[in-house]
Amino acid sequence: MARAASRTAKLQPAPAELVRDLLRAADRAALATSLSAAAYQAWPYASLVLMAAATDGSPILFISDLSEHAKNIAADNRVSLLIDGTAGLKDPLTGPRVSILGRAVRADLPDLKARFLARHPGAKIYAGFADFHVYRLEVTRAHFVAGFGRIHWIEAAEIIGEKYGYGAQLAKAVKVKPAGRKSARKSAGPRADASRRRERLPADGASALRGQEFVPCLNDLFAY
Repeated sequence: MARAASRTAKLQPAPAELVRDLLRAADRAALATSLSAAAYQAWPYASLVLMAAATDGSPILFISDLSEHAKNIAADNRVSLLIDGTAGLKDPLTGPRVSILGRAVRADLPDLKARFLARHPGAKIYAGFADFHVYRLEVTRAHFVAGFGRIHWIEAAEIIGEKYGYGAQLAKAVKVKPAGRKSARKSAGPRADASRRRERLPADGASALRGQEFVPCLNDLFAY
């Protein structure tokens, strides 16, 4: 039994890999900032935000200057972003979640905005408003809880980087055939290939996403 448990542990993805999957799968998060108002200065303030992921996995936010969290970021851009992967579990505390620590930096770059809008088409109705801006989270560390007793601090270099992008992983997985040779198996295209890629999860069932198919970052596959 001990040997079986050992083999199972070896087959489980590394914590950093699971965090990367959570980052790219998430479309929302809880953003924690410090209130800038004099009456409540430095008081923790949490709010729901929509998010997407840059090609290197960095979280992208699109928020208004009028929002409380934007005012807080202007005064102190140190933030924490909680991404919850426990939806659907009878006991949420057995599921994965990660708290990302970093600095929210304004980054009004066309490609980042396009990636966010590709993930959240509904945001196009206010995308042209002058008070809305793109913020990129410069990750410092991540605190990952995969379930009871499975807790890890993970450095940014293990979860953020172009080498972890879905395109890079797909390139490693696909064997390019010489020109002129026909594949014995026809592909239905990247969308079908992506749909067959299942999330890699611990074998103990401690995830709400088990059995669901998802693309780590849809924006990495399709044009916007």
